[in-house]
Amino acid sequence: MDDRELLELLTRRDERGADELLRRYGLMLRYIIAPILSDPREREECLSDVVLRAWDRAGQYDPARGGFAAWLSAVARNTARNRLRAGGADRETGELDPTAPDPAPGPEELVLREERARRLREVIQSLSGTDRQLFYRKYYYLQPTAQMAAELGLTQRAVEGRLRRLRLRLRKELGGERDV
Repeated sequence: MDDRELLELLTRRDERGADELLRRYGLMLRYIIAPILSDPREREECLSDVVLRAWDRAGQYDPARGGFAAWLSAVARNTARNRLRAGGADRETGELDPTAPDPAPGPEELVLREERARRLREVIQSLSGTDRQLFYRKYYYLQPTAQMAAELGLTQRAVEGRLRRLRLRLRKELGGERDV
């Protein structure tokens, strides 16, 4: 069964689609979720959430924007990060201050953020393959340095050094912005 057939099963809400999704992509999804969520129970619940989101949103997948595995990895990453953020929010029980300013960004801030994001994408695309891979592993997938070093056949110190040089380069090319 290929990705197109899997998507068709998910779109039709056929239970075999969820089973096939876990069989084919379960290891990849766990690999993405693991560095973000430390609790094994949270990881498994998150994996279930990812399958449910893929089930619900299979019709939103656009092959023109990338492969199915890339879409699924973004769903997994975002689901895990949302779950991580929600973990902190669930513990707070205080009421909101009605006089507090609205934390939502204004139109100017939205335009500036979009411009910074566009520029960051350009700079990331100009990186060498290894540096780009290190960037995504560390800052997109939140992988620990030890894991990256082991999987790339490097020492932790070498990975840390490359990441430091990468941060310095990004700061320089992005005009010294502190958001890097």
